Amino acid sequence: MAKKKASQESPEAAKGAESKYVPRLKARYVDDIVPKLQQEFGIDNVCAVPRIDKMSLNIGLGEASRNFKLLEAAQVELTAIAGQAATITRAKKSIAAFKLREGTPIGCRVTLRGRQMWDFLDRLISMALPRVRDFRGVSSKSFDGRGNYTLGVREHMIFPEVDTNRVEASKGMNITIVTSGSNDEQTLFMLKELGMPFALPSNG
Repeated sequence: MAKKKASQESPEAAKGAESKYVPRLKARYVDDIVPKLQQEFGIDNVCAVPRIDKMSLNIGLGEASRNFKLLEAAQVELTAIAGQAATITRAKKSIAAFKLREGTPIGCRVTLRGRQMWDFLDRLISMALPRVRDFRGVSSKSFDGRGNYTLGVREHMIFPEVDTNRVEASKGMNITIVTSGSNDEQTLFMLKELGMPFALPSNG
């Protein structure tokens, strides 16, 4: 009887726990960082406070057109890193100089939103970046002028989700943080408060 009762309650309990779960960084953003952003930039309306809308992870492979197994491996590894299925990207147009035809697979990507986005950002800041060899911080010059930030990672193996024993080749990847901020200054402040380890400015 006890087993039957547990089996009946477990789906609802699991669903309830899932709905109540709030990512650590999101809670920190809402409780601590939003008020700081309002004070720092004189934002009265809380709806106007910059927020992170989505994150895009992309692995580009020049050899993908000649080595499809490499592309398949990258897709599996990116899926493990993101916690969401990655899709294959294809060339939008032909480029004769690179012997590239339209529609040729050239890499893979995944876009994260909501809880998965916050969880990934937390793992990136607290677990992955500290594993970079001779790490001195990420660049504060990789903004696009519209409040979005792109980070380049040379080795995807810094993510603990990747089984290094099965990786045939290290792969670089780009991580783009898309925000609602109106300028780079607001996004820089927000990311610093979230814990993004920006490199100290050089003395010249």
